[in-house]
Amino acid sequence: MSLFDGSPLAQAAATSVSGQAPLAERMRPRTLAEYTGQEHLLGPGKPLRLAIERDEATPGQGAQASSMIFWGPPGVGKTTLAKIVAQTTGANFIEFSAVLSGIKEIKQVMAEAERAAGFGSRTILFVDEIHRFNKAQQDAFLPYVERGTIRLIGATTENPSFEINAALLSRCRVYTLVALTEVQVVALLERALADAERGLGGLGLEADADALAAMAAYASGDARNALNALEAAARMAEGRGERTISRTLAAEAMQRRVLLYDKKGEQHYDLISALHKSVRNSDADAALYWLGRMLEAGEDPMYVARRVVRMAVEDIGLAAPEALNLCLSARDAMHFLGQPEGSLALAQAVVYLALAPKSNAVYTAYAAVQADIEATAAEPVPLHLRNAPTKLMRELRYGKDYQYAHDVEGKVAAMECLPASLAGRHYYHPTGEGRERQMAARMQEILEKRGGAKPES
Repeated sequence: MSLFDGSPLAQAAATSVSGQAPLAERMRPRTLAEYTGQEHLLGPGKPLRLAIERDEATPGQGAQASSMIFWGPPGVGKTTLAKIVAQTTGANFIEFSAVLSGIKEIKQVMAEAERAAGFGSRTILFVDEIHRFNKAQQDAFLPYVERGTIRLIGATTENPSFEINAALLSRCRVYTLVALTEVQVVALLERALADAERGLGGLGLEADADALAAMAAYASGDARNALNALEAAARMAEGRGERTISRTLAAEAMQRRVLLYDKKGEQHYDLISALHKSVRNSDADAALYWLGRMLEAGEDPMYVARRVVRMAVEDIGLAAPEALNLCLSARDAMHFLGQPEGSLALAQAVVYLALAPKSNAVYTAYAAVQADIEATAAEPVPLHLRNAPTKLMRELRYGKDYQYAHDVEGKVAAMECLPASLAGRHYYHPTGEGRERQMAARMQEILEKRGGAKPES
């Protein structure tokens, strides 16, 4: 049977109203009017709505310009929107899974699409989780997209800039979809409760407002999660002979909130960035929150521990040098205790770092050293700083004029320890924060004993 026999959209619609299908599938929007969210793209006069309604490629870029990538978190309607595009534009719709398909399947579908094009039929190929395709698989789409044989719509939860080949990405327009608000999710739940054709309206159930609000919060912007929770709660209510879904019943149905998180994806980097920047900004409350978001979502606690140690050396530094030992101890405690007890050790370290005096003086000093190493010649070590264990070395003046600091008044010799081209260079400029205030005074004292001036900051 041809891939284009029958109407895929009609088949999907038939499945969606089947009582056997999950509630989230039955309630899938069929038109733009039913679609919830993404007003920045689908509101009146917005770019994606205009592109769908006019069914036009971007001027001057050819048919392939109408290919697109939907980038956003799970459950915001990427697949649904692709189906609506197909329905609105009268195109055949083929759904393709990047998890289950390879190049062989791609070529088979492309051959069918080319035959359909010969009869004037247009094809939208929807590729779910397109980021899971490797380079060769993604490249296989290119000639068909360029010729306009297919209109490619890819869906991804990962940043397309990193996960999709530049050649393919340049031929698609990226639309960023955002998580639904709790108000929007509540509206979807209310619609599902009232809809007698596709939803739960035939059960005669009601739901307390706080139960719907709890399910919306639980979903974290994912409509599918919210509808699954509502369906589970409805089954429990029906089984108990109850007519109202209460907050307590909703909590039982939800059990434990599942946080949106991908330990290898953008969420991973966004959350650790938020944690680090909250610590740097001395916001202990925000730092604790982002730490909790990572740990409760299943992040590797030892990864977090390593990053916390990095914060100690990068942002606290010598303003509070004990911070490094505290963070290393927190790492060891996490390794020894495991979860969940070890989380408290990391929380303790994060709060301390947030409230500690801050200095990146050593961090910037070392960066300046790296820049000088890159920009200047690798000069030999000055002779007076070299050891001279042999007669030949002594004859070559190794160690000559070296001043042993313990034999010098004030324990500070006046000799230069940098290569000649960098003589007098100052890298470390202590701040006035915490312990570095004392270090700044000590550095000034040392400079005066050497007969030098205060370094420029």
